[in-house]
Amino acid sequence: MNRAELAKYIDHTLLATDATNDDVIALYREAAELGTFSICVSPNMLPVGGAWSAGLDPDVETEVADAAGPKICTVVGFPSGKHHSNIKAVEAAKAVTEGADEIDMVIDIGQLKAGNPELVKADIEAVRRAVPAPTLLKVIIESAALTDAEIVAACQAAEAAGADFVKTSTGFHKAGGASVEAVRLMRATVGDRLGVKASGGVRTYEDALKMIEAGASRLGMSSSAQVLADAPSE
Repeated sequence: MNRAELAKYIDHTLLATDATNDDVIALYREAAELGTFSICVSPNMLPVGGAWSAGLDPDVETEVADAAGPKICTVVGFPSGKHHSNIKAVEAAKAVTEGADEIDMVIDIGQLKAGNPELVKADIEAVRRAVPAPTLLKVIIESAALTDAEIVAACQAAEAAGADFVKTSTGFHKAGGASVEAVRLMRATVGDRLGVKASGGVRTYEDALKMIEAGASRLGMSSSAQVLADAPSE
């Protein structure tokens, strides 16, 4: 897979707690240069190129608002998922009004592990109602913290609730991030009906290829520039 092809799989991500507005502008510019599918930033960084960028180069807002550039993705209920469903829904709706094209929401994995997949489904449904199509909804299940049976249950709940993608990880959980085995199981569960996003620990070109071969249709990573630098140009 060459550099340009791989770039279209990537959500170029910056979710560090100390990220600044200038960092987000730089992220967008880098994503545009690399050709990544999107950037993924914290919700209080929206709108990208909006009022908070006042005082920067006046060309920035035009550049960042360019519809032909990378899509804008943000996170909801991040990173714990331990937020009331109505709060997640409001957060998601506000993000869309501020320019988000895609929402990556975190489920309450405690409810899943307690044997309550119907509550997980209801949580996802609340966000889906708040951000109907064409907004893309990805559901973060923290696969490294789940058993295989729980991964399947989480994917089934996401599909039943109308999600567009299932996503492995926040990258913030102590259990770890994406694994080839989890991505393979998630793809087997959702078939070709939903996308699968591998996120957390995808740091090399080899990692990226393994995730795609296992069934990932999107990759979340912060080391996009290095990964793409190692990809063949042709």
